[in-house]
Amino acid sequence: MTEIDAKIDALVPAWLTLPDIAEELGVEVTRVRQLVKEGQLIAVRRGENRVLQVPSAFIGDGKIVKGLGGTLTLLRDDGFSDEEMLEWLFTPDDSLPGTPAEALRNNRGTEVKRRAQALAV
Repeated sequence: MTEIDAKIDALVPAWLTLPDIAEELGVEVTRVRQLVKEGQLIAVRRGENRVLQVPSAFIGDGKIVKGLGGTLTLLRDDGFSDEEMLEWLFTPDDSLPGTPAEALRNNRGTEVKRRAQALAV
């Protein structure tokens, strides 16, 4: 869990606090913290109070977006930091089109994972 820099912060359209995510997922905040610890979600400290927050794009229909966990694992295995993963996920890619985060939300996880694997080469 790192503090986010302004450039990457600006790429992410909306954020949720851990209690907000717990409510969305219908779980306790401790479970959300566990998901962050396990690498299923990325949380960063941001704002004046340095509150832990997660991009809202990672949550949809009451669950974590399908394919996110696997994509984060691939990126982490490629040596990406949390900030680098956020930058990659929220930077527009004309070949997708849109951002990898949007592609995951639109159930195009296979294509996103293919691109993440290609980064390791």
